[in-house]
Amino acid sequence: MELMNCRNCKRLFNYITGEKLCPDCKKQLEEKFEEVKIYIEDNPGKTINLVAEACEVSIHQIKKWVREERLSFTDDSLVGLECERCGRMIHSGRFCSKCAGNLVDSMNAAYKKDEEYRKKVSNVAKMRFLE
Repeated sequence: MELMNCRNCKRLFNYITGEKLCPDCKKQLEEKFEEVKIYIEDNPGKTINLVAEACEVSIHQIKKWVREERLSFTDDSLVGLECERCGRMIHSGRFCSKCAGNLVDSMNAAYKKDEEYRKKVSNVAKMRFLE
């Protein structure tokens, strides 16, 4: 545990993990999140700009909640973010389903390649005893 100044209000607090916000600012941010969530549910066709204005939250914060998959917009909504890999419009998360699938496939292929290499090396590098 270390002492740190809150990123928002600059007060000193005991920082453990997560965002560098004091407990009071975290609580206020969670209240804003709930307000935005309810507003989006009640007004599904609104743009991020209108949501940010109505709820008095930054566009950056709303996009952050969407990237974290805490918020999502309906498929027919005009609101969306760009996939971080290909730029396609998505409504939640960081990657579109196609890019997410490609990333999973790439990781699985790398894992299998590593396993094959380890098997190959372990067979060659065994200690041999003479009798």
